[in-house]
Amino acid sequence: MEEPSVTLESRKLYPYQEGAVNNIFRELLELPPNANLLFQLPTGGGKTIIFSEIAKRYIEKFGRKVLILTHRIELGKQTSAVLTEAGIINKVITSEVKQLPHQSHYQSFIALVETLNNRLQENDQFVEDIGLVIVDEAHNNSFRKIFHYFQDVNILGVTATPLSSNKKLPLYQTYQKLIVGESISNLIEQGYLCEGQTFSYDVNLSSLRVGNNGEFTVGSHELLYTQAIMQSKLIEAYDEVANRKKTLIFNAGILTSRAVYETFKSKGYPIRHLDSTFSDRDRVETLEWFRNTKDGILTSVSILTTGFDEPEVENIILNRATKSLTLYHQMIGRGSRVLPEKRTFNIVDLGNNSRRFNLWQYPIDWNHVFASPHLYLEQRYKDEWDYELANDYEMPPDIKERFLNSSAEAFIVRDRYLMAIRKGKKPQTVVEESLEDHFARIKDNASDFEEAIELFELLGEEMKYRMKQLGKCINASSNHTDWQAQTYASKLRRRLMTYYAENES
Repeated sequence: MEEPSVTLESRKLYPYQEGAVNNIFRELLELPPNANLLFQLPTGGGKTIIFSEIAKRYIEKFGRKVLILTHRIELGKQTSAVLTEAGIINKVITSEVKQLPHQSHYQSFIALVETLNNRLQENDQFVEDIGLVIVDEAHNNSFRKIFHYFQDVNILGVTATPLSSNKKLPLYQTYQKLIVGESISNLIEQGYLCEGQTFSYDVNLSSLRVGNNGEFTVGSHELLYTQAIMQSKLIEAYDEVANRKKTLIFNAGILTSRAVYETFKSKGYPIRHLDSTFSDRDRVETLEWFRNTKDGILTSVSILTTGFDEPEVENIILNRATKSLTLYHQMIGRGSRVLPEKRTFNIVDLGNNSRRFNLWQYPIDWNHVFASPHLYLEQRYKDEWDYELANDYEMPPDIKERFLNSSAEAFIVRDRYLMAIRKGKKPQTVVEESLEDHFARIKDNASDFEEAIELFELLGEEMKYRMKQLGKCINASSNHTDWQAQTYASKLRRRLMTYYAENES
């Protein structure tokens, strides 16, 4: 592999970056061996530039090597480029690197965590004379497996969200102190990040299930977000907000992303789909198309949350829900890069995420997150529809007395809807079952057509309630729900007319 050339000067740091470097380096100088430090800075704030400057100062002062750990090849290449620009002779350790002869030539190594772990298992002296380990995306717990190979070495973790991906392994167990950088709002105010405007579209998430990892499952996401009604809501949101500007769409599953691709393609929008099954060549070609297409749309499955930088992105669409504060910030951060002609970007939220975590630029006490992560990993948001969807209409006692000949069994629309979906039936099945229930209750308690119509009128509120429940289950618009309620009442009235006409003649 051809080694990178060395430039004489590193890029100039912004004032807040210079301040962060000074604070971090001062702390590193005071740390005893095996003591570790964590640094937080929002996505787009230039963490790579900051820790590359830290690496440069460390090498110059102590004459020992710096190891930088990452978990994606794109991040490794980006880091190598910045280190080279800073004048640091470095080597990227990828899967092709089996040995490291003549290590004295290098001042720094950038390693993919899985690759380095394999090499260290074979030879625990695979990299030599490491004085400082820098961990990019330190919230990812995959790095911990190799820390024991580096004794009497300081570790500097860097992340936008100091919240461990594993609630059983909080970051305060690895890092003794957190240094908090500039906030999102301050970076926006100073012109270093774009202002994000959030557009929220209500989505009923009651069908989503939570897996063992504490996150909504991909399977329940696919079931909800591949529905035609959700695809229509996505197109509607894009048309209202995106204005034919470069757009990233984040999905939870491949089926959803492919459905999004087909939906947009059928309407003539310039769109590509990308997921983890793509070959390196296809991935590069897709990203190159996106960079070169001014109004391009790229739908993906969260693989672009890190290691991807396209400053021209002006729309971020969260076509999913997440319980991960880290993922929430990573996704939105892809649109926050500033350009001379770009000072704002749009956030389209189709997963009620801004309710769960507050707006992206909302101030967060990261020291509190670091010290008490369990408070931010537990479910802090309850879907506002849960109560209404889980309970039947509360019928007034005087009306209930008119239906004493009927079963008192509750008709829970949400339960009927989920059962229909599991059996592969259409949501319209719930409407038919509800119509049958109302027809039977009227028939069992009315002596003639006149009384049947009277009971029909008394059930009016319950009919509207059920159709409102169903509308929330399928994420229908208010206009569609109103139409459904009117159609429902008309069908039930006609059936009563037909029944009593046949039985009273």
